Amino acid sequence: MREAKLNLQQSEGDTQGRIQQAKSNVAAAKAQLLQTQAQAKQTEAEVKLARINSDHTNLSNSYIEKLYATNQFIPKEWTGGNPARDAIDRGIAKVAVIIPPQFSRDIKAKKPITLQVLIDATDVNNARVIRGTIQRVTNFFMQQEGLLPATKRITARIRLWFNPGRLESLYIVPGVYGVILWIFPSLLTAIAMVREKEKGTILQVYASSISATELLLGKGMAYLLIAITEALVVIGLGGIIFKLSVVNNPITLLLGTLIFLIDSVMFGLLVGVRSNNQNSAVQIISLVGFITSLLLSGFIYPLSNIPFPLSLVTNVVPARYYIDITRDAFLRGTGWSGVWFDFLMLIVLGLIFFNVSRRILSKMQIREIHKKDDPSAYALTKFSKYVM
Repeated sequence: MREAKLNLQQSEGDTQGRIQQAKSNVAAAKAQLLQTQAQAKQTEAEVKLARINSDHTNLSNSYIEKLYATNQFIPKEWTGGNPARDAIDRGIAKVAVIIPPQFSRDIKAKKPITLQVLIDATDVNNARVIRGTIQRVTNFFMQQEGLLPATKRITARIRLWFNPGRLESLYIVPGVYGVILWIFPSLLTAIAMVREKEKGTILQVYASSISATELLLGKGMAYLLIAITEALVVIGLGGIIFKLSVVNNPITLLLGTLIFLIDSVMFGLLVGVRSNNQNSAVQIISLVGFITSLLLSGFIYPLSNIPFPLSLVTNVVPARYYIDITRDAFLRGTGWSGVWFDFLMLIVLGLIFFNVSRRILSKMQIREIHKKDDPSAYALTKFSKYVM
């Protein structure tokens, strides 16, 4: 009996140990799956590939088709004086594959072949995935053509464009600039505007001859100076700590930062005009400002991976366009030709924020003036609207 009990206890202990081991294996598998999903979400699903096929044979076309068969690349036609470099410099393609003119002839003659591949390494993680995919496709093509397991006759000479050192700080820090310089200026401006409404000091402005436009411009200029000081400190510290330097004309970075700060202040004024207390202003900035600039600006996730309903929202997120400007300044260096659309969108969004704020403030000013001149008529108007 004792031996039976001991065997039973031992078997129960073994069973529990197996269960714990199974649980740990499941947990490890889940963690690996989540990590894989996170990496997949942080890489582009459809990478634009510019092909320069100088061979124009069935073998070279077969190699290109195998690249597209991975469902990671989409074709991008490009012709120019220096197509491979220009296509990546202008942001038209993320990858350029150049096939030499005697590709099929050298394969049949069993001669070594070198393919030139240029990859936009602005996003280091994305460039790493693209590089691995091209190498696997090249090995599969050689195996299919009977060139393996012998010495590799086809070599993909991969060159990382813009970021050959694969420094992630060159990609992440410009995105951090966009988030910080959007949140804090708008938050300070919104709180200051709401504080005046809570104290009632803004009623004195309503009673004066100052227009809504003059009030917004006056408030905006004061907090724009604070935002500029903050931008100088943040960008300066980022450059010193992470050793960032502008690779081209700094005018695009300086002007883009100024316009972006104006947009941030205008957004803060809009939130301050619409909010009734400081808590609601902080919540709006946190939900609308912070989340959109962090998740829908291309800072963490590529814009091409954002699903359709949310992809429409990305078009009205100013941080998206400023992050493009900063990454161009610190990485690509294409200048005005690559970021002119970003400047245009920042200007348009800033004008929209200002115009909406001005209209709301003008209505509030007119309502307060009517309330002061004829309180009974104002109360009757409010009562009639409530009844209707």
